[in-house]
Amino acid sequence: MRFRELLDKISLTSISKRVAHIYPNLRKELWIAQINRSPEDYVKEKLKNGLIAGGTMAVLTFFLVDKMEKSYTWILVAFLAFFFIVFSTMMKSARSKVNRRQKDIDREVLFAGRFLLVKLNSGKPLINALMDASKSYGVANEYFKSIIHEIDIGTPLEDSLDKAIKYCPSNRMRKILFQITNALKIGIDVTQSLEAALDQVAEEQLIEIQRYGKKLNSVTMFYMLGAVVMPSLGLTMFVVVASMINIEANMTLFIVLTFFLVILEFIFMTVFRSIRPNVNI
Repeated sequence: MRFRELLDKISLTSISKRVAHIYPNLRKELWIAQINRSPEDYVKEKLKNGLIAGGTMAVLTFFLVDKMEKSYTWILVAFLAFFFIVFSTMMKSARSKVNRRQKDIDREVLFAGRFLLVKLNSGKPLINALMDASKSYGVANEYFKSIIHEIDIGTPLEDSLDKAIKYCPSNRMRKILFQITNALKIGIDVTQSLEAALDQVAEEQLIEIQRYGKKLNSVTMFYMLGAVVMPSLGLTMFVVVASMINIEANMTLFIVLTFFLVILEFIFMTVFRSIRPNVNI
């Protein structure tokens, strides 16, 4: 607590402002991630966390080097290393939230667009359709809520949609909103433009699924060879050869082999998860 109070007394405002200029897209990322803080306050909080982590590690390093009679330079090295590691890692939290929000919207963008299309085809105005979409189920409704909020505070509909396009984390949602905005500006039927955008998004998702099928066949073949066939045959051959030349195969060796096999399985699970298309069908 005393260390934190000392940090509060130190003026980090000027430092946080300078550091915030290093991240020009931070304000946009905070808006997209729905973090209601200014870039300066956000950077200031991360600087405090980095200083606390670095100071804690410096204290631990002091006791370690004092006991081992090493150079006290390692205290400064430990402080700077942990400060930059913690600060840089926590500064990426906004970007990680943006990426998570993008994946969530991409997964539901087709259903959200079709929901709007159904409402418009039923005869409702665009604003009422957006209000109904903001009350619907899913992650995309939170995005529509921000559009309705801009309209409620007096922003015109076209300006609200333009701002939503600018700060939208999803390229697919941006295409749909662009077609709606373009139709409003030109003065044509919104439903036709929205339907064309939804057909394009559906086609992109279909192509993505087809690419996933091709990748899955290749990755599955490597998985069968690298994680099933080679370990089983290799272990069998090793046991046979070890028994012929009198190599001792104790329990420690099998535990180490099992550990590497578990790591190999985890790598393949990560690969399978990473190539999966972000599509909800």
